[in-house]
Amino acid sequence: MSKKVYCLAQFLPKPGQEQALFQVLQQLEPNTLREDGCLQYRVTRQQVSAFAPGNGFPIVFNEIWADMASFEAHCQRTEIKTFFEKYCLAEDGIAADWNVCVYTDEAENFDAPILA
Repeated sequence: MSKKVYCLAQFLPKPGQEQALFQVLQQLEPNTLREDGCLQYRVTRQQVSAFAPGNGFPIVFNEIWADMASFEAHCQRTEIKTFFEKYCLAEDGIAADWNVCVYTDEAENFDAPILA
């Protein structure tokens, strides 16, 4: 059974702030990659492609954590809490909106008993 947690943390910058927000998010990578349980932590920017015409937030963190405890410990780190307070929640922050979701690769009822 997999305990991995997959997180997509999406960010919509305020007008004219995309590069600034991307750079701030890049600064979170080095320390996070050193955390116990961090398997992947990469900030990405949306690219234009005729084969992927969907709408979405232009900046997305693609994260993989060993388990939920590792992910939740990451979220409670001072550096991460300060980022959200300063750049997302503050009136003068540079993020207009954000969306953080976690996922599993387990099927629902993966280890439920098989009924004959």
